[in-house]
Amino acid sequence: MKTIYDFKVKTRDNKELDLADLKGKVILVVNTATGCGFTPQYEGLESLYEKYHDKGLEILDFPCDQFGHQAPGTDDEIHNFCVLRYDTKFDQLAKVEVNGDKAEPVFTFLKSAIPEDPEPKGMKNKLAMKAIAKIPGVTHDKGFIKWNFTKFLVDKTGKPVARFCPTDTPEEIESKIKELL
Repeated sequence: MKTIYDFKVKTRDNKELDLADLKGKVILVVNTATGCGFTPQYEGLESLYEKYHDKGLEILDFPCDQFGHQAPGTDDEIHNFCVLRYDTKFDQLAKVEVNGDKAEPVFTFLKSAIPEDPEPKGMKNKLAMKAIAKIPGVTHDKGFIKWNFTKFLVDKTGKPVARFCPTDTPEEIESKIKELL
């Protein structure tokens, strides 16, 4: 059975990151965008990183421009935005696609391991996801990522163990991260 450690991804400076180098760490994988209503989640992601990085948490931030053209900049522009606006210390990887024929293989793996978002919590979040579902071009097929800031949590053995909706904030998933650390 494959694990996340079987993949290599491109960094924003066009190098290769072998995910096998992260063995033994808990990994939070997020497809992000700098011009999305969920972009303020970067603040929560940075907070998680600061609290738990020394305890074994890694955040893999993959900018993605597939949803509403909300990550239009270059990899460096996106990185600079995150550092200046949210003081992020975790690095962004190269911009990727998460759905379709050109999907980054690590996302294909994650989506096959956990094909569906959980039900959004709370009326506000349910309404937000219903509104997103009505946007032209949003894919409703099973397994597809529906929007920016979908999150996958991977345990220390490289196995995906949870998938979170874009509306699930980093603060709401903190307890699950703590369990795995």
